[in-house]
Amino acid sequence: MAKRVTKRERQQALQRQKRRRQLIWGIGLSGVVLLLVAAIFSLSNSSQAYAIDPTDSESVASGKQVYAAQCASCHGANLEGEENWREPDSSGLIKAPPHDETGHTWHHDDLYLVESIKKGGVRLAANVGTSAMPAYEDILSDQEIAAVLAYIKSTWPDDILAAQSGR
Repeated sequence: MAKRVTKRERQQALQRQKRRRQLIWGIGLSGVVLLLVAAIFSLSNSSQAYAIDPTDSESVASGKQVYAAQCASCHGANLEGEENWREPDSSGLIKAPPHDETGHTWHHDDLYLVESIKKGGVRLAANVGTSAMPAYEDILSDQEIAAVLAYIKSTWPDDILAAQSGR
């Protein structure tokens, strides 16, 4: 003979089902949130959100104009940097280095170069000392920064370009 289910037992069974559904939904929602957070984190920390292509003539031409307007006053019209750039100036600030093959720009990967342009002297101070370089994060767009770097890299000899691209 089948056992008779009481109203209370039926309510308890319904409550258990409801809790199971809530648990499943909670786990599923937590998984979705974790995936979204991971995707956002991955995109925000991507090593390169835009192309730095020294063979793209439009990007190089644009970068040359931005460089002339924003960078040349310190780093030189021909990427030559300040004289005696390896020595601090009279106030102890790091001088603007050259961006041609005689400098150290090519010793760094693209992400470091982009972040150095965005953060300016603050970024550099942690590694090498105090610099007067301004932060360009709120001045230049990511595309303008990429174009400036494309222009700079377009002037490097093939061996320097190859060495930098491997970093």
